[in-house]
Amino acid sequence: MTTALIVIGFFILVALTAYATSLLLRLRKQNQARAKQQQQQAEAAKAKSEELLDSIRYIAAAMLEERCELSEGVMRIAKLFNLVGMSELVSEKYPATFKHFEVIKEHPIKEQRKTLSKQQRMKLDYTRMKSEAELEVQILEEAKQLSEFDAASLH
Repeated sequence: MTTALIVIGFFILVALTAYATSLLLRLRKQNQARAKQQQQQAEAAKAKSEELLDSIRYIAAAMLEERCELSEGVMRIAKLFNLVGMSELVSEKYPATFKHFEVIKEHPIKEQRKTLSKQQRMKLDYTRMKSEAELEVQILEEAKQLSEFDAASLH
C-alpha cells in the first residue's frame, strides 16, 4: 500500500512539474512576443518622428527659397514640433519662430477665415504682418538652422 502511494505521489509530482514547465514556457513565449511588439512600436514611433523632422527641414528650406510664406512655415513647423513632442525643447533655441507662432496660432484659416468680416481679417493681417516684419530676419536665420535640424544635437 505504501509503495502504491509512493508511485501515485511520484506521478502526481511528475504531472505537476510538467504543468509548471508548460506554464513557464508559455510565459516566456508571451514575454518574448511582448518585447518584440514593444520594439516594433518603438521603431515605428522613431520612423514617424524622423518623417516629421524631415518635414520640418523641408518646410524650413522652402521658407528660405521663398516657396512657402513665412507665417505658414512658422505655423507648420511649430505644429510639427508639437506632434514630435519637442516644442518645449526647441522653443528656446528658436525664439523668433515660436514668438511669431504665439502671435498667429489663434488666427483662423480656410473656411473659418472666410466667415470673418473684412475688418476682422484686416486686423488679423495687420497683426501678422507686423510680427513678420519685426521677426523676419531672425526667423530666416532660424530657418537656416532648421533646414539642417538634427534632434540628436538637442541632447
